[in-house]
Amino acid sequence: MMQEPTITPDLIAAHGLKPDEYDRILGIIGREPTFTELGIFSAMWNEHCSYKSSKKWLRTLPTTGPQVICGPGENAGVVDIGDGQAVVFKMESHNHPSYIEPHQGAATGVGGILRDVFTMGARPIAAMDALSFGRPEHPKTAHLVKGVVEGIGAYGNAFGVPNVGGEVRFHRSYDGNCLVNAFAAGLADADRIFYSAASGIGMPVVYLGAKTGRDGVGGATMASAEFDDSIEDKRPTVQVGDPFTEKCLLEACLELMQTDSVISIQDMGAAGLTCSAVEMGDKGGLGIKLILDHVPQRETGMTAYEMMLSESQERMLMVLKPEKEAEARAIFEKWDLDFAIVGETIAEDRFLILHGNAVKADLPLSRLSSSAPEYDRPWVETPPAEPMRDLPAITPIKALRALIGSPSYAHKGWVWEQYDTQVGADTIRRPGMGGGVVRVHGTSKALAFTSDVTPRYVKANPVEGGKQAVAEAWRNLCAVGALPLAATDNLNFGNPEKPEIMGQFVGAIKGIGAACTALDFPIVSGNVSLYNETDGKGILPTPTIGGVGLIDDLSNLIAGLPSDGDVAIVIGETHGHLGQSALAAEAFGIEDGDAPPVDLAAERRHGEFLRANRAHVISATDLSDGGLALAAFEMAEAAGIGVRLDSGDIARLFGEDQARYLVACAATGAEALLSAAEKAGVPAAQVGVFGGMAVHLGEDAGDLADLSHLYRTAFARAIGGDMPDHA
Repeated sequence: MMQEPTITPDLIAAHGLKPDEYDRILGIIGREPTFTELGIFSAMWNEHCSYKSSKKWLRTLPTTGPQVICGPGENAGVVDIGDGQAVVFKMESHNHPSYIEPHQGAATGVGGILRDVFTMGARPIAAMDALSFGRPEHPKTAHLVKGVVEGIGAYGNAFGVPNVGGEVRFHRSYDGNCLVNAFAAGLADADRIFYSAASGIGMPVVYLGAKTGRDGVGGATMASAEFDDSIEDKRPTVQVGDPFTEKCLLEACLELMQTDSVISIQDMGAAGLTCSAVEMGDKGGLGIKLILDHVPQRETGMTAYEMMLSESQERMLMVLKPEKEAEARAIFEKWDLDFAIVGETIAEDRFLILHGNAVKADLPLSRLSSSAPEYDRPWVETPPAEPMRDLPAITPIKALRALIGSPSYAHKGWVWEQYDTQVGADTIRRPGMGGGVVRVHGTSKALAFTSDVTPRYVKANPVEGGKQAVAEAWRNLCAVGALPLAATDNLNFGNPEKPEIMGQFVGAIKGIGAACTALDFPIVSGNVSLYNETDGKGILPTPTIGGVGLIDDLSNLIAGLPSDGDVAIVIGETHGHLGQSALAAEAFGIEDGDAPPVDLAAERRHGEFLRANRAHVISATDLSDGGLALAAFEMAEAAGIGVRLDSGDIARLFGEDQARYLVACAATGAEALLSAAEKAGVPAAQVGVFGGMAVHLGEDAGDLADLSHLYRTAFARAIGGDMPDHA
């Protein structure tokens, strides 16, 4: 047997543990830990698993409501959608692995979030991804974009889940630390949800799925550290995924769940066997005994440390009803997957790990989770933003070209055309125009999905930026006619040990909480990703909000395109807010001023007004980045027609005031909508008309074909990628 390393201060530091945290470990167990025990504590106490810097603030978020079946704390959130059905969803980051090894990092991010959903008993029906990259001219950016998109497509397409939405942005702050936030949603019977809390003493603990290898060992700890010039050394901590095995695992798990065999089940994600076993035991108030000799292994000579910390993909851990063993084993053998009893539940509060007849770890299980450090880190409020400087003069069409010619606002067909958006045959609205929509199979209902955040706003004003991320998700759902149900958050920030970064986090949480409360839009699941820094430089604070809404009948869907002669109407007030705007950033490289203020009462009132009057509306989109001009161009270009906006004022065209929608209506619908708005006290005004083959912004005009060509080729040109054949 290999001799275990001596526990030294350097080894402790390499495991991401601070000296005082190691002292806490000594106090808990009353002796020096074994090497395997050190690894277990490291895994359970890192930010990725313990949320030690964020728990205090996460508790302040609204997480309940009459629609919520299960909020944060399980593998995914569960929300009632009526008729005995529930939607199960979550968003999670795979940032560090994707920067180190973009294809596998992104692919296994998709695999992990899909397992979070089907572990709960849900069949996945939709995926999204929110991606943030550095400057296009940075030497690594093109490699990262191509690898990440290829990895997402390769895994999701092979598994068979439609990718229906997301976002892609570029900014210098992500040069050394891209963000890959993966979202998945599934459908389940509301009375057949599976949870992770173990119960019963002497119940078999069963390992399911693929074999364990050395890939991903230490991955969760790596995800809780900053990057530096040793990044290449971290490549072995990136997992390798197999979507075909995962598809088999999905079918085997759902088949097993029909047999009344499962007491509890947990995905093996971050920290693998360690985290899944500890969470199952801790939630059930039980101990767990594992015999690692029984763990299916694909490599020889694996140590207890490696098996406990491996993040090999496509694996589950289950507590099984003993009398159902033969039936359960037969299902997994039919699907050509491993099924192995690797331990049992025990009455004592112990996490007992045996390997080769030797005790490799013997720890108080409940203390691994409940005694994890919890920090109230010092934080400072983000100072008020400096006033917005005057922008240089620019003509409206030149301003529009600056936006649609930049990769952040160009057409993203290059990305989503590499994804299967139609698999399952229930996708009603593909990526490219706001929220994605998927039919609830066999019904007249549909679910809408969106992912939103504007990091520039959050940096300038974390509270308003946090509110705005939620409000934009809410608007995107309302814009397709959906009732917003609930949200998941993926909170990406820099180093929380820096008070100014922690202040960004605290401010954003306050804004998110206020918006979710005001809009009855609870957070039911999520993920925190901290230490997104390279060489001491942090990313823009990026608290991504994934929103889910319900369309109770497809007749209420808003998903048309404008036609010649349709009237363009803006719901909401336009003041011309250009602080932190897309125009200032893309046309002039200026990121000045405050974020736009968010009036949550107006957000609610205007969204409810749009849904109540959807019968008058042919097409709708929320107004956010790029304001009215960009939204009108996108809506018209998708329909292959031009648009004429009455105003040529830059602030009115490109200002990013919130609580606004652009809608297209036929002439009679426009009259009815404006009349309804007047009665309801909702600001609404005609701003132009769709039609022709030119884009008129006041007196300035541009040819639609020329603008469309720029819009549809700018992304591929920026990253040096080939255009899809049909673009």
